[in-house]
Amino acid sequence: MTKLNDLQSLLLSHASQRASGSLLPLPSHYTADDERVGKTISSLLRRKLLEPREVAGPAAAWRCTDDSHTGLFVTPAGLAAIGVEPEDEAEDAVSVDAPSPAPSPRISKIAGVLALLTRPTGATMAEITAATDWLPHSSRAALTGLRKKGHVIERFSRDDATCYRIAEAR
Repeated sequence: MTKLNDLQSLLLSHASQRASGSLLPLPSHYTADDERVGKTISSLLRRKLLEPREVAGPAAAWRCTDDSHTGLFVTPAGLAAIGVEPEDEAEDAVSVDAPSPAPSPRISKIAGVLALLTRPTGATMAEITAATDWLPHSSRAALTGLRKKGHVIERFSRDDATCYRIAEAR
């Protein structure tokens, strides 16, 4: 069983939403210069949940030398750690905008909530409670806990329902 903290789950979820699986560029509210992000990336590399690969240009590069650029990509083990099936193994690929199923028992429920909140469409309280099997007051408390950990969660309306998502840095 792979245990992940919130930031590890968020970074792996972010990379899993890209067709290439690239972690970079990072979510806009994080920077590679942030010591916490650097330590988290190092941990994910050590655990082989991320892997370095050559990239064409510096835009998606983690490390650059005179003649090469190296990016970071989620591995199949990284996808499994957050409960996502690799694209080539998934027979029925689910759209990023589609409601996510309940998180796999291998990951924490809060990691599942983070994955829901990183979707472009965010998540309604009903989606969060369905994915976690929590009561609404527990789901609201989880959002409060994520805010206390430094996540900026914005509230907006979609189809007459209140939705929540991790906000982009401004």
